[in-house]
Amino acid sequence: GHQRPSPDTDSRRWPGPRTMRPTSLAPRGLLAAALLSPLAAGFYLPGVAPREYTEGDKVDIKVNKLTSTMTQLPYDFYSLPFCPPKDGIQNAVENLGEVLHGSVIHNSPYEVYFGTSEAKVLCRVPLAPANAKKFAKKIREDYRVQLIMDNLPAATKMYREMADGTVITMYDRGYALGFVGGGEHPTSANQHVKKGVPYLHNHLRFIIKFHKDQSFTGARIVGFEVEPLSVKHQYKGQLTDASSLTTVPVGPDLPLQAVDGPGEVVFTYDTKWEYSEIRWASRWDLYLYMGDDQVHWFSIINSLAIVLLLTGIVAMIMMRTLRRDLSRYNEEDKEDLQEESGWKLVHGDVFRPPPLPLLLSASAGTGVQLFFMAFISILCAMLGFLSPANRGGLLTATVLLYVLMGIPAGYYSAYLYKSLKGADWQKCTLATALFYPSCVFALIFLLNLFMWGKGSSAALPFGTMVALLAMWFGISVPLVFLGAFFGYKSKLPDAPVRTNEIPRQIPEQEWYMQGPFNILMGGVLPFGAIFIELFFI
Repeated sequence: GHQRPSPDTDSRRWPGPRTMRPTSLAPRGLLAAALLSPLAAGFYLPGVAPREYTEGDKVDIKVNKLTSTMTQLPYDFYSLPFCPPKDGIQNAVENLGEVLHGSVIHNSPYEVYFGTSEAKVLCRVPLAPANAKKFAKKIREDYRVQLIMDNLPAATKMYREMADGTVITMYDRGYALGFVGGGEHPTSANQHVKKGVPYLHNHLRFIIKFHKDQSFTGARIVGFEVEPLSVKHQYKGQLTDASSLTTVPVGPDLPLQAVDGPGEVVFTYDTKWEYSEIRWASRWDLYLYMGDDQVHWFSIINSLAIVLLLTGIVAMIMMRTLRRDLSRYNEEDKEDLQEESGWKLVHGDVFRPPPLPLLLSASAGTGVQLFFMAFISILCAMLGFLSPANRGGLLTATVLLYVLMGIPAGYYSAYLYKSLKGADWQKCTLATALFYPSCVFALIFLLNLFMWGKGSSAALPFGTMVALLAMWFGISVPLVFLGAFFGYKSKLPDAPVRTNEIPRQIPEQEWYMQGPFNILMGGVLPFGAIFIELFFI
C-alpha cells in the first residue's frame, strides 16, 4: 500500500528517456540501460548511502560532545559520570574535520534493536558530592547532550506559540542535560519541583521514525527524536532489570532526580518506533528548521546582495571615469594637465611601487589562496559532495583545499611582486607561505592552551597539531614555491600610464581624509551587515 519513490529520492536511479529515435536503436538503448542500471541504482555520494534494517537488527547509538550556548566550550560526554559501555569506551572519530570541530564521538551503552520497544536499565551510579557538583554545574550552564544514530543527530521536539496564537513544532539538536527548578521548563509544574534545584534527565525515550517502500528491502531510519525525563527511580531488592523498578512506566508526575547533593542515580531508557512518510532523502530537512540555532538566510543573502550591488556600482563608475582619463593622459602633454585638480594630479604615481611591496604581495597571495579555497568549498557543497551526513567533511575539505591552493597563492604573489619592481622573490615566497599562516597558528595555539586548561574537547590533540604542521610545511610551502617560480617567470604587461620619475608631493589632508578613518568608514556597511546576522546565529 506504499507509493513507489520518484527517481530523484530514495532509489537514486538516473531518469531515462521516455522515447527513443530512431526505432532501430531501441534494442541497443535497452541493452545499454540494462548494463548500466546496476551502477545507476547503486550510485551514492560518499557518506550518504542509506542502510536498511530488518526486524531485530542492532541499531548503534553513538555519543558526541556536550555543548552549551552559554559557555561555547564543548566537553566529552564521558567527562561526566555517565554509564560506560560494557566493552569499554571506544573512539569513533573518523576524520580530521571532526577533531577540528571539537567532536568526541564514542560508543554508548544503549542497546537498541530494530522494532523492539522495551524499557531498560543502563546502570546505577553512586553520586558522590564531587560528581553531583559536576552535574549541577553543567545543568546550570545549559549544556545539551548530542547523540548520533544512523548518522542522524538526536533532536528534541518543542512547541512554540506565535504572536497570532498558532502553535508550531520546532526542534533543537540534542537534548537538555537537565533543568533548574522554577524556570520555564515544562516539568516545573511538577509538585515535586523546588525552585533553584538542578534536576538531571536520567531517563531517555528514543522515538525512532522509519520508512518502508517496495523499492528496497527492510526499513530505513528517517528520524531520531529524544524525549528526556527526570525521575528518581525506586526499586525492590537488587536492581537487575526494569522489572525491579517501581517507577516504570515513567511519567511526568513522579518524583524528580535532583543532583544538589550526594545520593545515587539510576539511568534508564525506553524505545518507541513510529512509521513515517518522510523519505530517506528528505530526512535532513528537519534540521534546517531548528529552534534558536536557525540562521536568517534570507537576511544574510539580502545584506550580501546590497554590499555587492553598492560595490559594483562604485566599481563601474570608477572604471568608466578612469578609462576615459587614462587615454587622455597618454595623449596630452604635461603642460596641458595644469588645469587638473584633486586626485587626478597623481595619475603619474599610480603604478609607483609602495613602501612595503613584499608585505603587499604576501597579503595579496594569501587572499587569493583563501578565495580559491572558499570558492571551491562552496561549489563542492552546492553540488552535494559535502553532505551533512558526512560529519566533518566540509572542514576537512576546507583544510585540504587551503593547503593545495598554495600554487595560485605563490603565482599571484610573485607576479605582483615582480610588477612592483621587487627582485628578492625568495623572501616574498617565504612571506606568502609562512607569515599569515604562522599568525593564525600562533593564535590557535594560544587559544588551545586555555581550552586545554578548561579540559574542553575543542582543544586540539598534540598529534593533530603535528599533522597540521606536516601538511603546512610538507605540502603547502612547496606548492607556494612552485607557483612563485612560474609567477616570477611570467611576462608583465605594459602599464596603461607613464610613471613620473619624481613623486608628486601630496599636501597634508584633513583628519577625516586620513587612511584610518577612510578604512573605518569603508568597512562599516559590510561589518554591520555581518555583525547583525552573526548575532542571530
